[in-house]
Amino acid sequence: MTKLRILFTGGSGKAGKHAVRYLLDQGHRVMNVDMVPLNLPGVDNLIADITDSGQMFNAMSSYAGLDELEPGNGVPRFDAVVHFAAVPRILIRPDNDTFRVNTIGTYNVIEAAVKLGIKKIIVASSETTYGICFSDGKTNPKVLPLEEDYDVDPMDSYGLSKVVNETTARSFQRRSGFDIYALRIGNVIEPHEYAELFPNYFKNPEVRRRNAFCYIDARDLGQIVDLCLKKDGLGYQVFNAGNDHNGAIIPSKELVEKFYPGVPLSRVLGEHEALFSNRKIREVLGFNEEHNWRKYVKVD
Repeated sequence: MTKLRILFTGGSGKAGKHAVRYLLDQGHRVMNVDMVPLNLPGVDNLIADITDSGQMFNAMSSYAGLDELEPGNGVPRFDAVVHFAAVPRILIRPDNDTFRVNTIGTYNVIEAAVKLGIKKIIVASSETTYGICFSDGKTNPKVLPLEEDYDVDPMDSYGLSKVVNETTARSFQRRSGFDIYALRIGNVIEPHEYAELFPNYFKNPEVRRRNAFCYIDARDLGQIVDLCLKKDGLGYQVFNAGNDHNGAIIPSKELVEKFYPGVPLSRVLGEHEALFSNRKIREVLGFNEEHNWRKYVKVD
């Protein structure tokens, strides 16, 4: 198995820290670029701001650690860039600042990677691009399940920033020919959150309506990132990053009828098949989930 030298932005965040750990476990070398370091044995850290283009060029042409000085061959080139750094949702910063950080930051990261010849770039997009999560009022999707060819139409600054980032990624892929994959990441669940959150989700399923009942185990997200790193030659791609089933005990057909009445289905769904479809990552990348919620939550 090829061991890669990876620059990972936002590795100190909720999703990033688990993805970084997974990549380390696969034997890759990871330099985490973030505003705060990740205290994880084996990971290198560099404090840098994605909204500063010069810092991104500098980070991507940097040694990852003091040990890389020893060979005397100059700075090694990164094999891949994984970009997770972002303002993670609305209502943390003012809307214009959320949009600024996320769009300018992503432009800077992708531009530096492309111009420095790093041919594999993975960027974090979001399930919020589908326009349900942060909409004003209850918004129904146009069709279910949610798949990557959907006409994404968010009305919030965060979801909009992710749509812009996907377009930025597509533009740079056209000019470079490199592989640039955008992951529409579902609602990230850390291991401890199953016991904390899912019993209430099952008791009050309506709280998950805005997320289309999706979730992605943070460790399975690490697997998806690793699969993207291993899959070459796809050009520009968008992938939903979610688990196989809904974060609900109600069957999929009943979820649609109860919470999205009148929304058409584009195909027949499995009994608990996720409304936020992960069919593409299973068929194209070979994703095989390891952390279905049923392993961690007992249902009476």
